[in-house]
Amino acid sequence: MLEFFRTMMPSRRNEDGASAVEYGLLIAGIAALIVAIVFVLGGVIRDAFDDTCKTVSNQGNASGTATCS
Repeated sequence: MLEFFRTMMPSRRNEDGASAVEYGLLIAGIAALIVAIVFVLGGVIRDAFDDTCKTVSNQGNASGTATCS
C-alpha cells in the first residue's frame, strides 16, 4: 500500500536551475526593452539637447553662431 501512495504522489524535482533561467530571461527582456526605448526616443532626446545647446550658445555668443557639436 505504501508503494501505491509513492507512485501516486508527484515526485519532488530539483528546480534550482529553472529559477536561474527565469531570471536570465527576465534580464534579457529588460535589456531588450531599454535598447528599444533608446532607439525610439534617441532622436527626440538628441534634438531637444541640440535645441537647448544652440539657445544657450546664442545667448552668450555675440556673433550668434552656435558652437554645439
